[in-house]
Amino acid sequence: MQKPKHDGNGSSVKRDYDLIVIGGGSGGLACAKEAADLGKRVAVMDYVAPSPKGNSWGLGGTCVNVGCIPKKLMHQASLLGEYIKQAKSFGWNVPDNPIISWNKLTDSVRDHVKSLNWGHRVKLREKHVDYHNLIGTLRDRNTVVTYTKTDRPEEKVFTADHIVIATGMRPRYPLESEVPGTLRHAITSDDIFWLRNPPGKTLCIGASYVALEFAGFLTGFGFETKVMVRSAPLGRFDQQMAGFVMNAMKEHGTEFLLQCVPTRMEDVEGRVKVTWNDAKEGKQNSDLFDTVIVAIGRNASTQNMGLEAVGVRMDDAGFIIGGHNNDHECSSVSNIYAIGDVLKDRPELTPVATKAGKLLARRIFNQSLEQMDYEMVPTTVFTPLEYSFVGLSEEAAIARYGADGIEVYHAFFKPLEYTVPGKKADNCYIKVITDHSPNGQIVGMHYTGPNAGEVMQGFAAALRCGLTKQILTSTVGIHPTCAEEVVKLHITKRSGIDPTVTGC
Repeated sequence: MQKPKHDGNGSSVKRDYDLIVIGGGSGGLACAKEAADLGKRVAVMDYVAPSPKGNSWGLGGTCVNVGCIPKKLMHQASLLGEYIKQAKSFGWNVPDNPIISWNKLTDSVRDHVKSLNWGHRVKLREKHVDYHNLIGTLRDRNTVVTYTKTDRPEEKVFTADHIVIATGMRPRYPLESEVPGTLRHAITSDDIFWLRNPPGKTLCIGASYVALEFAGFLTGFGFETKVMVRSAPLGRFDQQMAGFVMNAMKEHGTEFLLQCVPTRMEDVEGRVKVTWNDAKEGKQNSDLFDTVIVAIGRNASTQNMGLEAVGVRMDDAGFIIGGHNNDHECSSVSNIYAIGDVLKDRPELTPVATKAGKLLARRIFNQSLEQMDYEMVPTTVFTPLEYSFVGLSEEAAIARYGADGIEVYHAFFKPLEYTVPGKKADNCYIKVITDHSPNGQIVGMHYTGPNAGEVMQGFAAALRCGLTKQILTSTVGIHPTCAEEVVKLHITKRSGIDPTVTGC
């Protein structure tokens, strides 16, 4: 394998830093700290532009501040409310209708987030990484100009041999011409965790996992919640599994407005009146909401950074095109790299950015040849019924191997913890997709059920090691667990046999 080129412009000029990272999210921080551990002079430039509602936050990026961490804590709070209700069946004397304190919850979540912000700053200081809470733009391939967004910006100039762009993404709003009133009346994931008052009756617009996760925990808190979807939820995911997620959410109390598109938002006595076109019924509808959350996608945060001027190639949406100089993260300028969500066609996941950042630092500064492997990346959707997977969806497997070139093993199962409280388990489902090689190479694994992320993490490692159906079947399960149902799979879709698990 040819070693990736990391010689910048070949100059021997002494610069301020060996590495400047623009963006203080998970990937940028991981790259900066790894380079510092290798004895390099490193700086991080990070500035969070306030959302249209005026919300901004500290060091750590989307995941820490307005993404994975607060979302998972909200999800856990919602699950706890359900567990309290189920506890009566197990003999606990608890209230019939527990009520959540929105202010207590959000204060606790924000306190934890702030502790992580502080922890990141402490780590950078311990590793002698310079942190600048400044906007960073490129003057040339080795020069970063920084400034503050004030009436009298103070410009500072720094130079580096290598520059990493790790600025992530921010939520996208519909065009004002398409949905008048959205920017004024709707919020995004940048704002929900900062609400000082309970959200009340809420509309989540979008088919993304973000929209569904938010709707899930808000419903769990007791707020009337609807999800408006243009086509189908989780469109880029396995559609059978997406259907189970949606069905479980409906049973949980979330209402779905399918094939609906908003057309206008306006204020009506302090509430938001949303008008939409219903393609399914061929008519226009409207309703009043206390909160409207837009979760229709995210834009790459690469605008006004000077990237084009220095020769960095991007697509029309502003995502940086990598893969140059035999390196996944190298841009069209040999000493400028991109990691995380700003890199075109890469999984938009925190652990992916973190891993890629560490590996990149080792390649630049420690003569490593190891590239980030973007295949077999596991993930979990933290809806009320959690969904985790690794590998190909059934649709993607059929596209790659053909319908006759795969086998799908599947099962409906009932978690033991569902039995005593009589909780329905119609949507708890597992499927494993194999090719038709002699031992059945597993190319995809999908699970809806409790603790989905915990279940899938270990199997993801096994799939990266070449797990086959033969090895899976020969593995002894841990009893009684949901994960053991994965190793017990033996019924194929092709057989037509009822895959419902019976007995213990």
